[in-house]
Amino acid sequence: MDVHDPEQRSKNMRAIKSTATKAEITLAKALWNLGYRYRKNNKTVFGKPDFTFKKLKIAIFVDSEFFHGKDWETKKKPQTNPEFWIKKIERNMQRDIEVNAYLESQNWKILRFWSNDIKKNLDSCLLEIQNAITKRQNL
Repeated sequence: MDVHDPEQRSKNMRAIKSTATKAEITLAKALWNLGYRYRKNNKTVFGKPDFTFKKLKIAIFVDSEFFHGKDWETKKKPQTNPEFWIKKIERNMQRDIEVNAYLESQNWKILRFWSNDIKKNLDSCLLEIQNAITKRQNL
């Protein structure tokens, strides 16, 4: 049972952003401060990654735990409107797999981070990105 009435739940869900989330902004500022220049939500790259280094073929995605199904197999499923949410989240997970497969087939390096990883372990996320950039620059 939902703790909010349908009107309040609808208002809450409408307020959730698909771009420029707190995690994305945190990562963007950190990358910028390190001197990296990137494109955000580049529509010319399949899957519209949150950040791209197109010349290096590096695509970075920042995924929300809820909408991209983190620990989906063991996680308690949504109780309100479960038919809709389960279908939506499972489709998002499938789309992530499809996007990864396509980009990898085009020789892209894909980095995916959970938003909580950026919030709690920003330095390790940045290190992974820096390592990927260094490897690609040396090819």
